[in-house]
Amino acid sequence: MPHETPLITTLVAGFGLAFLFGLLAQRLKLPLIAGYLLAGVVIGPFTPGYVADIGLATELAELGVILLMFGVGLHFSPRDLMAVKAIAVPGAVGQIAVATSFGTALGWLMGWTLGGALIFWPGIVGRVHGGAAACPAGA
Repeated sequence: MPHETPLITTLVAGFGLAFLFGLLAQRLKLPLIAGYLLAGVVIGPFTPGYVADIGLATELAELGVILLMFGVGLHFSPRDLMAVKAIAVPGAVGQIAVATSFGTALGWLMGWTLGGALIFWPGIVGRVHGGAAACPAGA
């Protein structure tokens, strides 16, 4: 009776490499997340050697981002945000305006309707910046 174990092998390889590269990062006095990211590069499809099941690894990566955002939410402090509101609020509004403008202009240059570009690009920008905002807090 043949058995396929892509979930177990992907998890073991991912956690094992993350542990080893996390130790290496800690020894080099780098943030642990640097070791975890390096482990992801090593196990990824663009490096030689073991390549995890791409579909399964993608789903696990999405789950990892969800857990990372949950962890950021646990450490979120409205009091800390209010302490930097004079910088954070104008900066956030400016970044959203600039990114949306550039994204909409790019969509319009690609031949999209103005309405389609205006709706699509802020969603992409929001997803990318939401994940990027979680990285420094998780480091």
